[in-house]
Amino acid sequence: MTDSQALTSPSAAAVGTNPVAAAPAGVRTAADVVTPEVIAQLTRGVVGSGRTANHTPFTGEKLADLPESTPEDVATAFERARAAQPAWAALPVRTRAAVLLRFHDLVIGRQSEVLDLIQLETGKARLHAHEEVQAVAVAARHYGRKASAYLKPKRHTGVVPTLTKVTELRQPRGVIGQIAPWNYPFELSVGDALPAFVSGNAVVMKPDTETALTALWARDLLIEAGLPPEVFQVVLGDGPVVGPEVVKHADYVSFTGSTRTGREVAQGAAARLVGVSLELGGKNAMLVLADADVEKAAAGAVRACFSSAGQLCISIERLYVHESVADDFVERFAARTKAMRLGNSLAYGADMGSLVGERQLETVSRHVAEAVEKGAELVAGGVARPDIGPLFYEPTILDGVEAPMAVCTEETFGPVVSIYRFRDEDEVVELANATPYGLNSSVWTKDSKRGHRVAARLRTGTVNINEGYAPAYGSVQSPMGGMKDSGLGRRHGSEGILKYTEAQTVAQQRLIPLAPSFGMDDEKYAAFMSRSLKAMKAFRLR
Repeated sequence: MTDSQALTSPSAAAVGTNPVAAAPAGVRTAADVVTPEVIAQLTRGVVGSGRTANHTPFTGEKLADLPESTPEDVATAFERARAAQPAWAALPVRTRAAVLLRFHDLVIGRQSEVLDLIQLETGKARLHAHEEVQAVAVAARHYGRKASAYLKPKRHTGVVPTLTKVTELRQPRGVIGQIAPWNYPFELSVGDALPAFVSGNAVVMKPDTETALTALWARDLLIEAGLPPEVFQVVLGDGPVVGPEVVKHADYVSFTGSTRTGREVAQGAAARLVGVSLELGGKNAMLVLADADVEKAAAGAVRACFSSAGQLCISIERLYVHESVADDFVERFAARTKAMRLGNSLAYGADMGSLVGERQLETVSRHVAEAVEKGAELVAGGVARPDIGPLFYEPTILDGVEAPMAVCTEETFGPVVSIYRFRDEDEVVELANATPYGLNSSVWTKDSKRGHRVAARLRTGTVNINEGYAPAYGSVQSPMGGMKDSGLGRRHGSEGILKYTEAQTVAQQRLIPLAPSFGMDDEKYAAFMSRSLKAMKAFRLR
């Protein structure tokens, strides 16, 4: 089968129930998008003495030959970034922020280019690819507008008011080492790098090789927006080889990926006494309370569970439904799930795309097969769809899932969700929290006060009321990250930019020293300071 046929003419011999979205006439192919000229443009400046390649999940065929970095290449990339960083940091914050605002406009204006790349590299539906465009544009606008406020010097009360003048400065850390995943190659690469750049740092990024073109496109666009090329270095290669080298040289490490690898990254950073932020795995729960709007909850569950084929750290894998509405909910949810259109064309119209790799397909297939073998009921899906592409799998709903089924406790990271019934609020909160993960959760109810009460009891970094994940994640002025085994640190908001800086306190003492003076001996000075401390407390001074 040719690449053109694979992207425009899915087989009619379907083996499942989900329909196939028809590809529009004249749709672009991989060969149209990833041309030799595009590859040459995007790989300019990548430090790599070897060769590697990436592939499209739609067909399994190679997309591009790419430079592969050795440990020595990684060291060279850090040397280049470190040499360029001081001049970048010396620019006014508003000058750096203007680059982000120009980047915002370029992303919106040329989104079709990156949408094609995201789809080809991840296999996701175009609407789900557009979620990344939205997220990056929002982050660029937010930090482009707010960076000056986040980073400006702050005055604090000194130890002796009026006599001690204190200013808190924010200094860039230097060169940020960023290790980005394959599932959201635009948002989780450049989206995390934007606050690092605007705070005066350089970045050495290691994207996943299979989704490197998207990250390289983002770098190319940032350079067009005014970012000095040497400030943004990209290294490519196998994670176990290149990843530790990034950690070895970085002044701070930003990592998104699995909990297992996150622990290794944290250990490597800790050995060097450098900071680290980690967004890791999740086994996220959605709670449908007795008073929820069942139809809206069913529609929301489709978005929450199957966006990007479930390959989203904050997507829902556990669905807790009150027993009084469970049958109605499952019927509506299953009908919507079975009607989802699967597709592999570079166009809007499909409701879900492909899994990204053989490992994901194996995990999904194994979790579903084991659950059914041990007594779970297959409500929808449960089959691969090789008629569409080698890595397609139907959106799947399981009922009657119990421990020790792997799908009950392990992160599947695919289009699979399990239904659980509950009786009361205390029970469902306990069940939702009964996991080592704590990334995201969702609560559905018509009672706003009740929704907020339940949300406050859930041990997750974000909670969405009457939606799955988008409101919390998209509200970039607020922090986003995980509790427990779901990570350390936060992206977005003040924490998302200040983590890339070092706090520096500058204190100026005026008129008299903080020591015995004016002829006072030690005892008289101590008595004077004691009286002063009492007075400051009485006048409510901090």
